[in-house]
Amino acid sequence: MAQSFGNSDSLYDFVVKDGNGVKGLMDLGLSEVPERYIQPEEERIKKVGARRHNVAPIDLSKLKDPDHKKVVDEIVRAAETLGFFQVVNHGVPFELLESLKDSAHKFFNLSPEEKCLFCPGVSPSSKVKYGTSFVPEKEKALEWKDYISMGYTTDEDALQYWPDQCKEVAIDYLKLSSKIVREIVEILIENVGMKLEESRIEAIIEMKMVNMNYYPVCPNPDLTVGVGRHSDMGTMTVLLQDGIGGLYVKLDEDNNNNDGEWAEIPPIHGSLVINIGDIIEIMSNGKYKIAEHRVRTTSSESRVSIPVTAPKPTEKIGPLEELVKKDGVARYKQFMFEDYINNHFANAHHGKKSLDFAKSSP
Repeated sequence: MAQSFGNSDSLYDFVVKDGNGVKGLMDLGLSEVPERYIQPEEERIKKVGARRHNVAPIDLSKLKDPDHKKVVDEIVRAAETLGFFQVVNHGVPFELLESLKDSAHKFFNLSPEEKCLFCPGVSPSSKVKYGTSFVPEKEKALEWKDYISMGYTTDEDALQYWPDQCKEVAIDYLKLSSKIVREIVEILIENVGMKLEESRIEAIIEMKMVNMNYYPVCPNPDLTVGVGRHSDMGTMTVLLQDGIGGLYVKLDEDNNNNDGEWAEIPPIHGSLVINIGDIIEIMSNGKYKIAEHRVRTTSSESRVSIPVTAPKPTEKIGPLEELVKKDGVARYKQFMFEDYINNHFANAHHGKKSLDFAKSSP
């Protein structure tokens, strides 16, 4: 069936320009992955023999009892080492998480014509975008993923412009997960001996959005990736995995050595995955670490992942001045977050390359 497309351009038009996405490809009955999706050998994710990052989740409910300091230490240690950890008893009801996953499947199972109502240029809001891959016009090999990205301003706008299939449950998830982000950001900032003003905290978590990623069943998962290796450009991500898994994080890294070991973050029922974004590493002057991560596809069933913050575009970002004085060096420069966004989306996923934009000149 892949051969029914006359050339790579006709496949690109079908998937990207016509809005059919990867879901549309699979609905044709594909038995093999089209060449446009085959990743170079070094970018493929090998499931056989891959290790699992089996670390106990952090119980956030204990922040309110005598174990407070122990939980804070666990969060800080995770942020200083891998930059990824899972949390339970986080305040987001299990029923809401299940409803959120169901709503994502409902949206992506709509017809291409219905989903295309949210394509750039025709979407009722510039903050709501349906698309596929990451930046397909820049990618040599496309990612096996469709998505709907929903930027939040007010409840009124979200209820008016977000897809009916998911808007109400997505708003509830966004509000509850944003509380988690705020709590963890405050812990990390206080740990480096800082106390930011309320307005500054709000500014670095102001740009809130819900992304629903959909990874259709793949006939050759060993040849593809759902999401290529990258770090998250924002402040912090709260990620809902489904029970299928497929999230891989780079563990043993040495100066961006691509031979570092990758490990799967196994799904834990009812948990959420927290990962440190570029902005936290930059503001902490490198004390807290981001990790490259990527997503594997599967041949068994379609899956969803739902990450949800970033600073407002006009916010000036850079290492906290007191930390620079203490460290004796600024490892990152000052910049407007809007410039960082533009740089991030100007290129295909490629590890931590986005972070290079923020690094100080030697």
